[in-house]
Amino acid sequence: MSKHKFLVAVAVAIGVAAGIPGSHRAAAQPGEHDSGKVPPGKPEVVELNLTPSSAQLAACMPDARVDVTVRLTTDLRGFDVFHVQATGLPSNTTFTVFLIEQAGPPFGAAEYIGDFTSDDQGMADNTFRLIVAEAFASTLVDGHRVRVDLNQVGAWFADPTGDDFCLGPDSPVTPFDGDNEAGVQAFNSANTTPLPPP
Repeated sequence: MSKHKFLVAVAVAIGVAAGIPGSHRAAAQPGEHDSGKVPPGKPEVVELNLTPSSAQLAACMPDARVDVTVRLTTDLRGFDVFHVQATGLPSNTTFTVFLIEQAGPPFGAAEYIGDFTSDDQGMADNTFRLIVAEAFASTLVDGHRVRVDLNQVGAWFADPTGDDFCLGPDSPVTPFDGDNEAGVQAFNSANTTPLPPP
């Protein structure tokens, strides 16, 4: 190796070891652009237990349990992690999930965030990535823009016939699915602490 190449190689090695800007840190390190901590007053994890939306549905699904865990990571990662896990559901049934203004009717503003589907044993599991803790709807009321926080959670039978096992064939068709046809609300967060306000 020539003396010139040797000196260049040594200089590069010294630069990397000394931490010359850009020499080995192309990506931002965790906490470099923020404190790496959850802002004061906001819990890192929120847990909700969704319960059947009516006494009739509760009687038809006596063993149903729908647990929601939300990891509040928007400030760190740009999204929160919304995990739903359920047991005791009617088998092979899909449910649509919404963040809503009010847990029960008339529900107010709503945001469709995803689906979960039970298996043959009535168990379901799914994870969504979205902003949850600061979710809101913006609409016009009497010509003025109004913000509505979406701090409640609801799950609907995705198929209009999904609730027939309990409510019969003449149960209402609701608009809570992407095709604008769903069954009734199956579960909501009325009996649990709502999601934290922004």
